[in-house]
Amino acid sequence: MSFDLSTYKTSKAEEKDFRIETGSLQFSKKLSDKKKEIFYRELGMLLRSGVDFKKALEILSNQSDNKFEKELIIGIKEKVIEGKSIYESMRETDQFSAYEYYSIQIGEETRKLEEVLGELQKYFNRKIQMKRQIVSVMTYPTIVMLVTILVLYFMLNKVVPMFSSVFKQFGSELPKSTQIILKISNHSGTIFSFVIAFIVGLTIVHFLLKTKDSYRAFTTGMLLKIPYFGNLIRKIYISRFCQAMNLLITSKTTLINSLTLTGKMISFYPIEMAIHQIKEDITRGASLNESLKKHTVFENKMVSMVEVAEQVNQLETMFERLTEQYNEEISHQTKMIGVILEPMIIIVIGAIVGVIMVSMYAPMFDLSKIINK
Repeated sequence: MSFDLSTYKTSKAEEKDFRIETGSLQFSKKLSDKKKEIFYRELGMLLRSGVDFKKALEILSNQSDNKFEKELIIGIKEKVIEGKSIYESMRETDQFSAYEYYSIQIGEETRKLEEVLGELQKYFNRKIQMKRQIVSVMTYPTIVMLVTILVLYFMLNKVVPMFSSVFKQFGSELPKSTQIILKISNHSGTIFSFVIAFIVGLTIVHFLLKTKDSYRAFTTGMLLKIPYFGNLIRKIYISRFCQAMNLLITSKTTLINSLTLTGKMISFYPIEMAIHQIKEDITRGASLNESLKKHTVFENKMVSMVEVAEQVNQLETMFERLTEQYNEEISHQTKMIGVILEPMIIIVIGAIVGVIMVSMYAPMFDLSKIINK
């Protein structure tokens, strides 16, 4: 079956809600990824057990202890009772992304709602696991860096001035490194204030410009150029691309519409722009692998596997395997971040503290030699 592309066009407000949903700072109350994962898992399980949709929602609302979640589920059920479709009922709550409710629409119209719910549950489960891995890996380095900054601030504002008062009594010329540390100490308040103001300014600029295409192109381009991390970020979004394509193609959605929905879900500028061009190429008669090959954001390995899949007409299977493969690589690389960062941070901290202490004690050693003579 096919779908009219016009049904996939969302308003600017919907797109804004979708971007907020997928990672930006949220000011309104939103259903968390964990809640969504549980919702899709339990709803799919009830439907597979033979329970009709309305009854399943009633059971879920009765099970929920959270007032917000309970009201949300009841609201969806009431809209369905009024005669609206499931996907329309979910869309009107403003709690689900375009990717989610259009996937539900496809599940409704192809009579594969249970399968779609299962894939959505897998998507959010993987997303949660990835977040947990990144948080667990980055927690220790972040804490160490914060402690280092506090220690550095304390040394420059309390310890170094104590040495400075002693050095003034020497009357002799201080080593160059000591002079530099003393100058930094004298202006440490200004330096730290400037750094804080700079960070706050960057944050404000980010929230003001985050929807501008030129800004998104610049920031994502810079992200992808970061050694190691850039490759990891690219793999994360390629994994999401493959998972979305697998779900939509499995649901018998046309390739063009699958790409349209995937573009709404990814919210990563290089892939969004690539998808726009890919759709135009496919409309002109090009194959998917030929279109993917033109964009450097997609790896050659992925393009080659898609080419093979097109030849044997097994795109959905290949996208599923690619998703699993990329998820394994992301998991491994995320763990390696912790292995690499921890010793690097210790070395940097040791070097900073060592330079300060040597610079402060060197003049004292010189003075002791003079006194002994």
